[in-house]
Amino acid sequence: MKYNKDDKAGITPIGDAIRNLLNSYQLESKYDEARVIASWERLVGEPIAKRTKKVFIKRGVLFVEFKTASMKNDFLLHKSKVIELFQQEFGKGVVTDIAII
Repeated sequence: MKYNKDDKAGITPIGDAIRNLLNSYQLESKYDEARVIASWERLVGEPIAKRTKKVFIKRGVLFVEFKTASMKNDFLLHKSKVIELFQQEFGKGVVTDIAII
């Protein structure tokens, strides 16, 4: 059987296929959580990332532990902007809030 490059019936883009696979095994939320954690430094910048002890996400809340109290206070001033950055990158449902621990 010859493949006609103009005939796209039955062909699924690889991104859609992976997303469907993750959905079928109920892993999509874990995948999104891993992407958020991996993107922490890129989205908040190296200076903030270097002052971060721990970052994890649970049920849409991103938990962040900083090395110093002054960094916690500084971050609180910009918390809403950081939430916006994550929502622009991953959609509104992935990161709904940030908790400073």
